[in-house]
Amino acid sequence: MGPPLLLACLLAPLCARGASPAQPGAGAPGSPQAWGQHEGLRRVKRAWVIPPISVSENHKRIPHLLVQIKSDKQQPGGVIYSIKGPGVDEEPLGIFSIDKFSGKVFLNAMLDREENDRFRLKAFALDLGGVTLEDPTDLEIIVVDQNDNRPLFRQDVFTGRVVEGAEPGTCVMTADATDADDPDTDNAVLRYSILEQGTTSMFTINVTTGQICTARPGLDRETVGIYNLTVQAADMSGDGLTTTATAIIYLEDINDNPPEFTKEEFSMEVEEQAAGVDVGKVFVHDKDLAGSPNWLAKFTILEGDPEGAFAIRTDPHTNDGVLSMAKPLDHEVRDRFELTVSVQNEQPLEPTAPASPRALATVRVRVRDVNEAPIFRENPRRVSVLEGTPPGTPITTYTASDPDTRQLQTLTYALLYDPADWLQLDPHTGTVRTKRELLHPSAFLQGGWYIALLLARDDAEPPLSATGTLSIEILEVNDHAPQLQPPAGVVCGRPGRGGTLLLGATDDDRPPHGAPIHFQLSPQHPQLARNWSITRFNVTHAVLAVRVELPEGLYSLPLLLRDSGTPPQEQQQLLNISVCHCGREGTCEDGVLATATAGAGITLGALMIILGSSVLFLLLAGLGAARVRGRRRALREGLLRRSQDDVRDNILNYDEQGGGEEDQDAYDINQLRHPEFFSPRAKPPMRRDTPLSSATPPAPRQLPSSPSDIEDFINEGLEAADSDPSVPPYDTALIYDYEGSGSIASPLSSIVSSLTDEDQDYDYLSEWGPRFRRLAELYGQ
Repeated sequence: MGPPLLLACLLAPLCARGASPAQPGAGAPGSPQAWGQHEGLRRVKRAWVIPPISVSENHKRIPHLLVQIKSDKQQPGGVIYSIKGPGVDEEPLGIFSIDKFSGKVFLNAMLDREENDRFRLKAFALDLGGVTLEDPTDLEIIVVDQNDNRPLFRQDVFTGRVVEGAEPGTCVMTADATDADDPDTDNAVLRYSILEQGTTSMFTINVTTGQICTARPGLDRETVGIYNLTVQAADMSGDGLTTTATAIIYLEDINDNPPEFTKEEFSMEVEEQAAGVDVGKVFVHDKDLAGSPNWLAKFTILEGDPEGAFAIRTDPHTNDGVLSMAKPLDHEVRDRFELTVSVQNEQPLEPTAPASPRALATVRVRVRDVNEAPIFRENPRRVSVLEGTPPGTPITTYTASDPDTRQLQTLTYALLYDPADWLQLDPHTGTVRTKRELLHPSAFLQGGWYIALLLARDDAEPPLSATGTLSIEILEVNDHAPQLQPPAGVVCGRPGRGGTLLLGATDDDRPPHGAPIHFQLSPQHPQLARNWSITRFNVTHAVLAVRVELPEGLYSLPLLLRDSGTPPQEQQQLLNISVCHCGREGTCEDGVLATATAGAGITLGALMIILGSSVLFLLLAGLGAARVRGRRRALREGLLRRSQDDVRDNILNYDEQGGGEEDQDAYDINQLRHPEFFSPRAKPPMRRDTPLSSATPPAPRQLPSSPSDIEDFINEGLEAADSDPSVPPYDTALIYDYEGSGSIASPLSSIVSSLTDEDQDYDYLSEWGPRFRRLAELYGQ
C-alpha cells in the first residue's frame, strides 16, 4: 500500500484552516523531523475531511485566494491539480479556478448568497501523464450573508373592511413582508410600524406580525368612511433597511341613522276620476349608505285615507316617496284630503343607534274638477215587446245621468245602432218608440232579441258621451193557424193495410205557439167518424185511416187543425182523398185512375196549358237532337282553329257536370218531363229526400210559353228549392242546371249514343299533327 496523500490547506493570508500553527522547535518542512511528523500524521489524515471554507458575498477584491491544496506524493516531474463542480465547469461557470501547479484556488467573481449559498467542489491530483495520484477530495465553500436586501411587502396596497362602531381590538387585516437575506441572521428579522393614519390614531399594528386592529372606539362611516394607512417594515430588528406599503380600510355601514323628511308639509293636486297616476313626491334624507337596505325607506299612510284611494311607494333611485291614486276620486263627493305619512327603513335600526321619534309628514291633496262622461246606470236595458206592435208604440225611456252635479249640463240622445230601422228616439227625453211593425222572423233578431245602441252626450267643451245597450225581446204572438200538408192524397178503399194516409201540418209561429198540432174530423160533420178515423203520429203528423170499405171516387173531408199556442189557433181545411181499388197487397191497382180522379178538379184551361208545355218541351228536345251532328263537325274544326300548337289544352273546355250517378236521386227530373203534375188540383211531386215536416209547397208556377223561358223556369225552381227552410241544403239540385244556348259542344251522352262506329268520321285526326297520326291511321278512312 502506497503512502497516503498529504493535503496542506493554506489560506492566504492565514494559515491552513483546521491546522495548528507550527510549534517552536518543530522541524522545518522537508527536514527529517518534519517528515517524521508527517509520517506520524499519515494515519490520522487518511479520513480527514477539510472543513468548509467561508467567503463573504459581494466580495469586491477579485481574484481572491481562497485555499491551496497540496499532495504529499510529490513526483520528480511535479503534480497537476484540478477542481470540478458548480462554479467551475457547471453553472454558474467561471466563479472558481485553480493553479494546476501550485494548487491555489481563487474566487473570480462576486457571490450572491440569495442565488447560491454554498458550492461543493471536487479536487484532483494527477501526475504529468494524467494518472490519478490520490482519491478525489471534497472542497465546500460557504457564502457568508450580508444585509443587502430590503424587506418586501407581499402587495403594494392592502385592503380591509370593518363595520362602523367596532370595538377596540377588532382586527382588520395583516400587512406582512418578506426579506431575502439569511433568515438565521439578524438581516431578516423584521419589525412593523404605522407611519401615518390621519389626525386620529384609530388603528394599531403588531410590530412582529403586521396585523392591523382597531385602537379605540368611535368609528363612524358617516364621519370618515375610508382610512388610508402607511405601514413600514424594517430588518435588523427595525434598525436595518426599510420599506413601506399602503393599507386602505373601509368602514361598513350599519343602520344607525333613521330617515327624515326634508320638510313637515307637502301639497299636491290631482284630477278627479284619475286612477293609477302619480300625484307627487315626498322627499326624505338618510345618512346611511345610499342604495343599501339601511338607506332604503318605507312609507306608510297613517291617517286621512279611510277608503284606500291613495297608495305610496318608494322610488328605488332617489329613496323618495311617490304618492299615487289607487282608486278614482269624485270632486263632487270630496274635493280635499289631508294625509299623515310616516317613513322608516326597511331594516330595523341597530340597538347602538341613538333613539329618535318616528318621522311624520302631512300631505295635502286637492281634487280638481273635470268634465265627466254621462253614465247609463242600467246597462244593458232589457225590455219585451209583442210582435206586431204598431208603429209609434212607446217601448221604454232609456236615460243617462251626468256625474257633474256642480256643473249645469244638458244631455241629448241619439240612436247609434238600429240595424233594422225599427226604432225612433226622442233626443231630449230618451223615450224609445217603434218606428214600424216588429215581426217574426227577421234576420236582425238574435235568439228573439233585437239589439240597439243609444248614445248620450253632454254639452261641455269638449263634450263627452256614453253608450247604452237596449235589448228588446220580441215576444211571439200566436197569430197563425196550422196549415195542412199535403192537402190531397190517395188511399186504398179497404180498411187495414193500404187504407191509411199520413197527414202533416206546419205552423209559422215559433214555439211554444206551434207544435204539438191536434188533428180531428170536423165536429160540424159527425157522420164522418163512421167512415174515417184520425190518430196522432207525432207532434206534427197524424194518420187518417178508412174504417169501412169505401167505393172508389173522390172524397172531400173537412178537418179541424189546432195548435198549442196561447190562445190556440184553429182552422178548418178540406182534405181531398182519392179512393182507389185495392189490390192483394193493399195498394191501388190502377194508379193512373187514382191520379186522374184526384186531379178531376183541374180546370180545362189549366190542363191545356200543362199539355201544351209538355208538347213544347218534347219538340225542343227533338230539335236539339237533330242539331247534334251538325254541331259535332263545327266543334272539331273550332278546336283545331283555337289551338294549332297543343290540342291537349282543349280537354279543359269540358267542365265538371256534377256528382255522378250517386246524386241522380236527389231531384226528380220527371218534373220537367211531365209538367202535368203541376196542376193546382193534383198531388204535387215531392223531393224524395224531403222530411215529413216539410213546409207548405209554393203555388204552381206558370209554365214556359217559349223555349227562351225554360232557363227562367228552371232557375225559379232552383231558387224555390234553395229557399225552402225545412229541406236540408242538398246541392245536388245544381246538377240539372241550364247550360245556355248556342253551345258548339256536343253533349257527352253522344259518345255512347250509338253501339257502332259506322257513323263516326275520324278524318279530322290527320289534321291534328304528328301526335295523332297513329289514331288517324287506325280510325281514318
